[in-house]
Parts: sequence; C-alpha cells; structure tokens
Amino acid sequence: MEVGKTVRELRAEAGMSQEELAEKVFVSRQTISNWENGKFYPDVQSPAIVTELFGTSIDNLVTGDPP
Repeated sequence: MEVGKTVRELRAEAGMSQEELAEKVFVSRQTISNWENGKFYPDVQSPAIVTELFGTSIDNLVTGDPP
C-alpha cells in the first residue's frame, strides 16, 4: 500500500503542513506523521476525508497511481 507516500505527496503539493492536514482530518499531527512513515494506516473514515480534501480517489490513495 502506498497510502503514506501518497498522503505525503498530496499534502506537499497542496502546500500544507502535517499540522494543517491533521486539523482538517480530525487527527493529531503525530498520526499524520505515522501514516506518512508507514507506521500505521488510517482508520476507515480518514481516507474518505483525505480524498475529498485533495480531490482524488481511494484508488489513488492506496496505489499511488494517478486518478
């Protein structure tokens, strides 16, 4: 799964800090860091918020392939 890498890339492209993304997804900055570093994966609800926020698909988030 490419979730962490994709979250990092989408966040960077949007010019957003981990803290800013965390606030929008209702998690801590440390949680975003853990996703991006592959320490654990998002819960079921968070990917839906992330994909809506960045205008991408769950497929893109999981595989890293462009929509």
